[in-house]
Amino acid sequence: MAGRLSEVARKAGVSEATVSRVLNGKAGVSDATRTAVLTALDVLGYERPTKLRGDRARLVGLVLPELQNPIFPAFAEVATGALVQRGFTPALCARTIGGVSEVEFVDMLLEHQVSGVIFGGGDYSLADAGHEHYHRLRDLKLPVVLVNAGVDELGHPRVSTDDAVAVEQALGHLVSLGHRRVGALLGPEGHVPSRRKLSALQAAAAGHDGVAHEVQRSSFSMEGARAAATTLVRSGVTAIICASDVLALGAVRAVRRLGRRVPEDVSVVGFDDSAFMNCTDPPLTTVRQPIEAMGQAAVDLLVTQMNGAAALPDELLFEPELVVRGSTAPAP
Repeated sequence: MAGRLSEVARKAGVSEATVSRVLNGKAGVSDATRTAVLTALDVLGYERPTKLRGDRARLVGLVLPELQNPIFPAFAEVATGALVQRGFTPALCARTIGGVSEVEFVDMLLEHQVSGVIFGGGDYSLADAGHEHYHRLRDLKLPVVLVNAGVDELGHPRVSTDDAVAVEQALGHLVSLGHRRVGALLGPEGHVPSRRKLSALQAAAAGHDGVAHEVQRSSFSMEGARAAATTLVRSGVTAIICASDVLALGAVRAVRRLGRRVPEDVSVVGFDDSAFMNCTDPPLTTVRQPIEAMGQAAVDLLVTQMNGAAALPDELLFEPELVVRGSTAPAP
């Protein structure tokens, strides 16, 4: 038992005496410290004393920003499958407009004594959002993995698609087709993956003589994309690189509403290669995120933390793949 006490104490960052007080239900321990000790006990795989056991069932929270974008259900399918194979029970938490917030989901997961949390997108990707709940999870030493780019210094490892490579692939394809005025349809200014894409676009465009780029921002909706893409087309771009497939579909609609054609007048490139993008009209040229590899890596990183790894990578970058279909063609 002494060995367990010392191991739990190291994991929770407290003394063995504090661990003993928590396990014996003694007073004089703050709620935050008690939660940290119980979380450490769960993560290390030790059974709680009967009076502290509750309903813990090796739960792992999977928190997604939405389910309307097909890329998120695709990631959920990979991650939940990998978790089940390792003996965990996934708890899917998907946000909806006007529904439960990410902070509230975190509170619910902690109440259910989860062993870890994987975020498949969320407030960490927005520079101007609140991040206190991520700091709280870090202070509790609960294993957490963030998927795709986010703000720095949250203290949790990330599994990301290489946004710079994605933009280089998309721009290189368009330049090879003769496009010299290229638009970029990105997420909000505070969206960290979009910031990375913009930096990559600026650097990549500078490496191609005579290539100019225009930038518009939008919420990640087809309605927002239509307005932003309309501005880009009216500015004279002949191709648009989009930060998601949903934005790309909105751009295609905008081009058509202006009485122009895709790809004859304006080429469109998406990002994600979510479900059915080969069934759109025209089939969408897009940059494919390696969702299978990223989902497996996220679960591996989570389990590595549970096993007490001392050193973890800040970020694992995965290379995307350009998938050329019918929405791109030579510049008019």
